[in-house]
Amino acid sequence: MYRLFVGLPLPEDVRLRLDGMCGGVQGARWIPPENFHITLRFIGDVPGDMAEEIGYALANVRPKRFDIELAGVGHFSSGPEVRVLWAGVRKSAELLGLRERVDNVLRRLDLPAEQRRFTAHVTLAKLRDADLGKVQQWLAVNALFRAGPLAVDRFVLYSSYRQSAGSIYTPEADYMLAA
Repeated sequence: MYRLFVGLPLPEDVRLRLDGMCGGVQGARWIPPENFHITLRFIGDVPGDMAEEIGYALANVRPKRFDIELAGVGHFSSGPEVRVLWAGVRKSAELLGLRERVDNVLRRLDLPAEQRRFTAHVTLAKLRDADLGKVQQWLAVNALFRAGPLAVDRFVLYSSYRQSAGSIYTPEADYMLAA
């Protein structure tokens, strides 16, 4: 079985800037900078033959290159508890179009549609019992974060291996966008 997702890699300089924001919140498990990405579509666990089929099918997604911008920070919550801290991505019709094309290809393979509403972001930390005051302070300090424009010239099929210290993401295939 392979645990797969489709995402956009980030340039090293941006990953380093984001890494510089990571700290100051007890109860946060900060994501290592080599794992920073923008998830377009989580696929989940699939057998090897389906993983191969997904890899081939994604090669048919070839929109034109475009730029994106990272802007601001935010969080996802579950009830009253903050679970994730993230850097945001400014709304982009091209990004939404790429995400929709990827999703359409995967649905044609009878993979279930993503149930959560798509919110483009870079996950920076996962939280457990974090101090809400520290979370609010982190959000305020980093609210004006901006990076970009960033060229999107490819997307990646990643595999994810979960372990106690955090997941390891491995690029399985790169898909170049049209010039």
